[in-house]
Amino acid sequence: MPEVMFAGPDGRLEGRYHHSKKAGAPLALVLHPHPMHGGTMNNRITYTMYQTFQKMGFSVMRFNFRGVGRSQGRYDGGFGEINDAAAALDWMQMVNPNSGGLWIAGYSFGAFVGMQLLMRRPEISGWVSIAPPAAHYDFGFLAPCPTGGLMMHGELDDMVPEPSVRKLVDKLNTQKGVKVDYRVLADADHIFANHVDTIAEAVEDHVGMKMAARQMALAAD
Repeated sequence: MPEVMFAGPDGRLEGRYHHSKKAGAPLALVLHPHPMHGGTMNNRITYTMYQTFQKMGFSVMRFNFRGVGRSQGRYDGGFGEINDAAAALDWMQMVNPNSGGLWIAGYSFGAFVGMQLLMRRPEISGWVSIAPPAAHYDFGFLAPCPTGGLMMHGELDDMVPEPSVRKLVDKLNTQKGVKVDYRVLADADHIFANHVDTIAEAVEDHVGMKMAARQMALAAD
């Protein structure tokens, strides 16, 4: 799990990067929760997703947004953080010029940033959003959403009420060619205190199915 420092738009950014031994391995970028509420790349859910992608053979990175840990700069209300994530993708693609697909995964604030990045980078082939803050940010920019993905939320989340996320999912599922795999954890809140294993299993299940379907499509061509 080597430490990396790479150039961001507002200074150097600190990350942790695992390089897959498989030639042409897919890439995954994992984004952490809100910097103003203690979010870092070492957040438990963020780290769990990082480990899950690593286990599945991905080259994967998690990093600290500007102003967090050893990353330079200061919090920019989500706007600069989107550019930070884009810089992280640029770095990963530079190191892996022949990667087999690209996934973006985020938790809470990181889910919002990840979905913004999805709209800016057409090469992203899949996404995972854990507890997207649909009650606090306008996700109307997902029009049209370029591809389906996995969305998870806690039924007991009092920070982001579940109905606000279900409304977003229903809206996305009306779009042509988009199917959101929405999974609600019955006894979970926004922190997912006892649900790390469930999240890991869901990510592995969803990503595994999507990757298998991609391989079948490539073989058919």
